[in-house]
Amino acid sequence: MDAHELRAAQAPLKERYKQSGADAATPVTATGDGSGPAPTFSVRQTGAVTRAGLHAATGGDGSDACSGDMLLEAVLACAGVTLRAVALASGVELRSVEGRAEATFDARGTLGVDRSVPVGIQDLALEFVADTDATDQQLERLGKMAERYCVVGQSLAEPPAIRVRRA
Repeated sequence: MDAHELRAAQAPLKERYKQSGADAATPVTATGDGSGPAPTFSVRQTGAVTRAGLHAATGGDGSDACSGDMLLEAVLACAGVTLRAVALASGVELRSVEGRAEATFDARGTLGVDRSVPVGIQDLALEFVADTDATDQQLERLGKMAERYCVVGQSLAEPPAIRVRRA
């Protein structure tokens, strides 16, 4: 896909969403089940199932995926796609891009050892290294645009509503 094809694909969508904001409300879903060995939860992904379990820092044995790592994978994927789309639309050639997401979590918060310690991922940072002829200013702008338009990254600003109901 080139910049012209991207704009051509997005133009009718942008126009439609300008005319009807309700049309832009796009459902996304994830499904899974916790019928396996406790405490694990299997999440269905495109073409696969990933079983998440406790991180070794919270009592897991390391044989299951860590949901924190899965979160970093999701935000890295979203930011990477967004970065490449913004670059394409801006006419900035990225011949190749490598990305890395890093963060920490303090197990004391998750385990309830210290209520003053936050629960969750802290100091999340993404870095992309691109093979490109772009200027430093163009790369900085691409980073700001990817941060602004990354759906997963922007969604982290507010915790999800969690409801539990009887089957």
